Amino acid sequence: MKKIIFLALSLSILTVAFSQTKKDWSKVNLSNQAADHFMVQLSSDHWANMPDSISSHQSGFSRGLNIYVMINKPFKTDPRWSVAFGIGVGSSNIFFQGVDIKLNQTGTTSLPFTNVDSSSSGHFKKYKLATSFLEIPIELRYTFNPEKQRKSWKLALGIKAGTMLDAHTKGKTLLAANGNVINTYTEKISSTTFFNTSRLCGTFRVGYGNFSLFTSYQLTSMFKTGGADIKTYQVGLCISGL
Repeated sequence: MKKIIFLALSLSILTVAFSQTKKDWSKVNLSNQAADHFMVQLSSDHWANMPDSISSHQSGFSRGLNIYVMINKPFKTDPRWSVAFGIGVGSSNIFFQGVDIKLNQTGTTSLPFTNVDSSSSGHFKKYKLATSFLEIPIELRYTFNPEKQRKSWKLALGIKAGTMLDAHTKGKTLLAANGNVINTYTEKISSTTFFNTSRLCGTFRVGYGNFSLFTSYQLTSMFKTGGADIKTYQVGLCISGL
């Protein structure tokens, strides 16, 4: 269903674009507009295809932050259309309770999510699983009025390829079986052993001026063979110069 929705939103670029009134856009001069710009995205993060044994322990507001430097190249024959490409970092933070996640576990091919309850001694109150990728995003963009970028509706369909920079967990507030706090320290474990260190994501944006809503869906599996076919998807707000 998510893929169908994503495809429907993507095709809306073509539907809306070709419904515009005719104008000789090839004569429009955009040489005074900057081509490079930052693109910052704040997101609500989720895992698709997550087993019930894991999803039942997801809690809190899982979130992400993506920051890219982009270069926009309008088509000479019709500057309403453009291709943008860049480089940056995408990050995601997923929060859990009632589960123990050990990235340094050995002797298994899949990342273990071990259930814990209030009677378990020496368990953490909450966990965070964080990942970050160096990414190269590419977008096909359509701007309804490229002469007035900041007062125009915009659409963008894209793809981004990334390589993993870091994966780590943070366990906070160690509790005893009776619920009392044993220690308030944070345990951080870093390892990329269980993850696919490269990924490919499809992206879509729609907005007005410098602000847009965006979604990103991971096309490749998050974990290596042996783990669940989990894929990260993001929905959020994008702030961009173009």
